[in-house]
Amino acid sequence: MRIMHISTRLILGGSQENTVLSCEGQADAGHTVSLVYGPIYGPEGSHLARAQAHGGIECIEIPHLIRALHPVRDPLCYRDLKKLIRAWKPDVVHTHSSKAGIIGRLAAWKLRVPCVIHTIHGLAFHPYQAKWKNAIYIASERMAAKRCHVIACVADAMREQALAAGIGRPEQYVTVYSGMEVERYINPDCTREDVRAELGLNDGDFVLGTVARLAELKGHDDLLDALGPLMKDRPELKLLWVGDGWWRDRLLGRVKSMGFQDRVITTGLVPSEQIPKYLQSMDVLAHPSYREGLPRTIPQALLSARAVIAYDVDGTKEVCIEGETGCLVPPGDLGKLRSAVERMMDHASERAEMGRHGRALCEERFSASAMVEQLESIYEAQLRRHEQ
Repeated sequence: MRIMHISTRLILGGSQENTVLSCEGQADAGHTVSLVYGPIYGPEGSHLARAQAHGGIECIEIPHLIRALHPVRDPLCYRDLKKLIRAWKPDVVHTHSSKAGIIGRLAAWKLRVPCVIHTIHGLAFHPYQAKWKNAIYIASERMAAKRCHVIACVADAMREQALAAGIGRPEQYVTVYSGMEVERYINPDCTREDVRAELGLNDGDFVLGTVARLAELKGHDDLLDALGPLMKDRPELKLLWVGDGWWRDRLLGRVKSMGFQDRVITTGLVPSEQIPKYLQSMDVLAHPSYREGLPRTIPQALLSARAVIAYDVDGTKEVCIEGETGCLVPPGDLGKLRSAVERMMDHASERAEMGRHGRALCEERFSASAMVEQLESIYEAQLRRHEQ
């Protein structure tokens, strides 16, 4: 098959890693694969170097494929994508993210590509955004859903929310859990002791880690607000922030003003292949994010046998199962967030059992090979329907 993936921004993020792993697996299986993306900029880093290094993926930048709504550049992006699709002649166009998903599906459908598929990694509309923006995105998603054959979701919750908003038909939807290189997390090439020594952490420290961009709605402010008093009473509690982003300076300014500059360790930007290393150093992963599809960092932590604390949003509860693999907290409930951290600190055997249970749950469900196989089956089924 000739398979074209289209994604808005190839930054270091969950949906982008999912897309690159799909491209790699499909190229390794003998398919001809291209990865189309918009301009990459900012402190979040990029997966582009990895995609280019593979050798079997044709990487193509579309200058007008930008994240923000734009009355001039969006029509130019549509024009450029149609030109590219017409020249490349894909059997499958697989879109990712909202802007690429909307414009990419319109272009592919217009040119009658045999298989047009879109993956919902996370919905563009949410309660923390202006109503007018939500209205535009919902209307656009409804229109785009009529111009694709299959809508894949990384969590059942995404299907339920999209259908509730009137997007697509139930028979279009299929859940494809986001694949990852599970072996890296189960058998990392480093030890907890070595990573802690590198970070200046002691064996007696309780390390509560996050793996997320330092950005809006990721919950770093909530951690500081909830845990400030606890950190004063429990000197063994340390925070490890893995990642970078536009809010870095402001957040670290808050840390300094609270007197916690020696209690909050930041790694800055790290490539995805180093995430298993930092998970090894943690006792628990915290993910107080206000909106997600299904956050990859949670199954990654569970594969590393680390229990999790997370806000109960979107597809999070499909892997962070209350009392079994972690603690679910209502979004924004700082008191319950603090209580969940205290519970984990005071019950080592319980959190260890949660980690073991989570590893068993995630080992097969989130493997990259399983994701690639499922996607290939979806493509082949649609291409057979097209030929009939």
